[in-house]
Amino acid sequence: MSAFEETKELLNNSSSFYIVSIGMDEKFSYVNNRYQKRFQHLDAELKGKHYMISMHKDDVKICTEVSLKCYGSPEETFPATIRKHDGQNGYIWTQWEYKALFDEKCEPAGIFCIGYDITDFVIEKHEHENSKSIVKNKESIISKIVFSQSHLIRRPLANILGLAQLLQTMEMDSNLRNLCNLIIESSQQLDDIIKENVRKINED
Repeated sequence: MSAFEETKELLNNSSSFYIVSIGMDEKFSYVNNRYQKRFQHLDAELKGKHYMISMHKDDVKICTEVSLKCYGSPEETFPATIRKHDGQNGYIWTQWEYKALFDEKCEPAGIFCIGYDITDFVIEKHEHENSKSIVKNKESIISKIVFSQSHLIRRPLANILGLAQLLQTMEMDSNLRNLCNLIIESSQQLDDIIKENVRKINED
């Protein structure tokens, strides 16, 4: 307990860390000034209130599981990521380290927790994941375009080119032959453009 008292004194006015302890009655037995100020929208005095007052209800299970680990391994600390009410109908993300507290008789006395805000990190992570998803979707679309251009479009284009070349072997007047030559020339140009586009996309 002496180490906990020293930590409380050291970080009571921390500008970065939240420090709390929770008694065996599941109520806050201590909150540092940063925690009280950040969550004062919940209650003007958090000490003595049930610890669940400040967190997302779905994260209560995490607290219970981590606390049991602490009592099972008293010398160790265990991490927990907990969502806290932000006072604006939303949540902030916090990262914590939990450690069991014991009294002079070595009986469980509660849980000591030190944490900090990771909301910006979580938001950036989600944005990065969304960006990767967008890139993956675009890559899928590009792959479909490449397949479409290299197979679905070039096949009928090749048919048109073949038919035009076949027409060239037939008897026709000069005007019709000129049109046939234009069809062949345009088809070849279009085929070259498609092949070049496919090549560039595959290189990228």
